[in-house]
Amino acid sequence: MQIQLLAVGNRMPDWVNQGWNEYARRMPAHCALKLTEIAPGRRTKSSDINTIIREEGERIINAIPRDCHVIALEVGGKQWSTLELSKQMEDWQHSGRNTILLVGGPDGLSQDCVARANQKWSLSKLTLPHPLVRVVLAEQLYRAWSVLTGHPYHRE
Repeated sequence: MQIQLLAVGNRMPDWVNQGWNEYARRMPAHCALKLTEIAPGRRTKSSDINTIIREEGERIINAIPRDCHVIALEVGGKQWSTLELSKQMEDWQHSGRNTILLVGGPDGLSQDCVARANQKWSLSKLTLPHPLVRVVLAEQLYRAWSVLTGHPYHRE
């Protein structure tokens, strides 16, 4: 199984790339993390935000491979504890399909992206900056994998 993050945004600060790469490197080949950046819409004072969100959503949907399990990261989604996330990851592995995580731009995901998702996941009730979300996701996925494999990284 591969876990792919489709995230709106590019040209991330070095600390974001280093954080993502550190946890992606730790994942085994049978549960690899992959990042695909989606070009953000150009935002100006006169931009129509709804049009930008729709266009970003179209780019995201076009990047979703066939026959995969899609999870939209949404404020209104289900919050999982570490153990619940590890159970989710186990279910994803048993499905035999790759898992795709969707992260929208600064104004969120389009309704088409949310509708395409099989699940909705909320990392927190807090508003997190999108660069930080990448690092938190990678770390939490590594932590969930460590729970599944009995690796000592997670202590509970």
